[in-house]
Amino acid sequence: MDFNLTLAYYAAGAGALALLFALFTMSQVLKESMGTPKMKQLSEAVQEGAMAYMNRQYKTLAPFAIAIFVLLWAAELFVEQKPGSHLPVGAASAISFAVGAICSAIAGYIGMNSTTKSNARTAEAARSSGLGKALQVSFRAGAVMGLSVAGLGLLGVSVLFIIFQSPLIINSFAFGASVIAFFARVGGGIYTKAADVGADLVGKVEAGIPEDDPRNPATIADNVGDNVGDTAGMGADLFESYAATTIAAMLIGNTLFGFSGVIFPLLVGAVGIIAAILGTFTVRTSEGGNPQAALNVGLWSTNIMTLIGTWFVAKAIFPADGIAEPTGVAFGNVSFGIFMAVAAGLIVNVAVGWLTEYYTANNKPPVLRIAEASKSGPATNVIHGLAVGMESTFIPMLVFAGAIYFSFWAVLSNSPEGQAALWSIYGIAMAAMGMLSTAGMVVAMDSFGPVADNAGGIAEMAELPPEVREKTDKLDAVGNTTAAIAKGFAIGSAALTALALFSAFVDGVKHNPNMQEGLAATGGNFIVNLTDPMVLVGVFIGGAVPFLIGARTMRAVGEAAFGMVEEVRRQFREIPGIMEGTGKPDYARCVDIATRSAISKMIFPGVVAVIVPPIVGFGLGAMALAGFLGGLTTTGVLLALFLANAGGAWDNAKKYIEGGALGGKKSEPHKAAVIGDTVGDPCKDTSGPAMNPLIKVAGTISLILGPLLTRL
Repeated sequence: MDFNLTLAYYAAGAGALALLFALFTMSQVLKESMGTPKMKQLSEAVQEGAMAYMNRQYKTLAPFAIAIFVLLWAAELFVEQKPGSHLPVGAASAISFAVGAICSAIAGYIGMNSTTKSNARTAEAARSSGLGKALQVSFRAGAVMGLSVAGLGLLGVSVLFIIFQSPLIINSFAFGASVIAFFARVGGGIYTKAADVGADLVGKVEAGIPEDDPRNPATIADNVGDNVGDTAGMGADLFESYAATTIAAMLIGNTLFGFSGVIFPLLVGAVGIIAAILGTFTVRTSEGGNPQAALNVGLWSTNIMTLIGTWFVAKAIFPADGIAEPTGVAFGNVSFGIFMAVAAGLIVNVAVGWLTEYYTANNKPPVLRIAEASKSGPATNVIHGLAVGMESTFIPMLVFAGAIYFSFWAVLSNSPEGQAALWSIYGIAMAAMGMLSTAGMVVAMDSFGPVADNAGGIAEMAELPPEVREKTDKLDAVGNTTAAIAKGFAIGSAALTALALFSAFVDGVKHNPNMQEGLAATGGNFIVNLTDPMVLVGVFIGGAVPFLIGARTMRAVGEAAFGMVEEVRRQFREIPGIMEGTGKPDYARCVDIATRSAISKMIFPGVVAVIVPPIVGFGLGAMALAGFLGGLTTTGVLLALFLANAGGAWDNAKKYIEGGALGGKKSEPHKAAVIGDTVGDPCKDTSGPAMNPLIKVAGTISLILGPLLTRL
């Protein structure tokens, strides 16, 4: 056991190393100059608005989190614990929940500090040193967020496992991360789109002033929104995926292999972190170079190093003559199958990124068709955008299905006779773990985007020379691509994580002492039969919930944007000299409106996401809850793909026209494309991203519910 715990300490050490490297990287970024006093003032305004939002968000969430903490602790008093059972409630589970929630919040604060303090430094680097230096500063700022997400996730899970030595007890860590992630994703999405729509519709369309013009009262709120949506929101989303996947794999591995199955996901996470740290050193470009190519080198090097490291770890943890503790059966060649499952997850990572880029890039056929359709007005633009979104779901779903089948088959065909069908389910969990192991690099690439975007805004507002804006625009264009890739990564990770969580839920029900009498009739198996009416009831309820959440978040953006539009119009109307540049807009008022709207309107979707699974589980039974998870996952993933890709395609169709095609800015096709982009904004940045944490909240809650349910 001492040697086993040593391995867990290695994993915790890798998590701590990621945090130390993130702090070192942040210190390097902060050494860079912020430029002129005007640039510094603008950067501090963005940072002040971002931190004000974060503080208000977590103050609002604190009572909610405390209530769940108390409920988990007190539930031990009301639930009968049969001999030999270990229920996921009580002090240890409550503490794990709190640690997960706190780690998620800390990751958000670290990342937000990094990106909001780096925007002016990136603009100044572009002005004084060129494109290569600007990429270095902005990417390092993103790397702080990426490594904080992976480091806190691995460190939190590892330390809790070292303390409690049971993956069942600590699975509420993932639940804590899920709750925070859902609110962060929804609230951040509402904020960023309320500000963006208000800034665009009144500033660009009605007043005819450029994007990020300092005369626009919503421009600071818009820059803040980039950070709360794409940094804090995405970071929380992938932190949740990382934690949930790791714990689900540990739970399944514990049942099938004993300690070897528990420790392997932690070590894969450690390998991924080390690969991401090394990968950051490969992101370099010259003045005339291609920033996208530089980022791709970083991602590919991280993937390759992770794959190589996983091979050696799999051989060491699952040696041919090793023994699976629960059954006493030798591992045989299962290490190769597990390695191939991890490789499948890494392939999904690349494939989903490529597919997302195909459907959303402004030089690919889907977006070009939307741009062409804009010549006949906004209606045809919207119709073609909807078609692209729908079409974009099919091939990615085939990729997910192929990865699931391949990872299952890889372990199945390399397991000893008599264990193949049982052990193969571990392959699916490891495919998800393989994909999430590179989260440090993917989040770094995603968080780089808001820094580059804000740098361009500061260059515009500080009236820097046009060549500076050209460099920041080049980085911003790459940031749009990396954001789209990260959205695809988040959706893919949610799909594979949900399957791992579902497998762990089934495992929890099978070993639930309260269920033994009912399970005896099925030979001890938990068989989810689609002809069972209770399963179908759950499927239909689960399938409907994503549409309800999507509708409420979409409406929230519309209502919040209306308030922002009215405020910007009021300031243009009532503050003398704004358009002439002699009057100063009230930026703080717009920031406050976006903040209040986002906080108030995120509550209902969050409450629905948390309370519906217990209602289904305790009210209708385990079979209905299994059906609920299946329906929710299927519709949630499809909606996430549809909304994210449609919104991204509309956005880039507008950018394609703004680049001079089809008459360029202020042409009739451009006006139609702006309307399409406005429709797509809440799709890609609010309602679509909300599906990912929704799926995982349901899965992590069900992990806790499985051992507590009393009937099938």
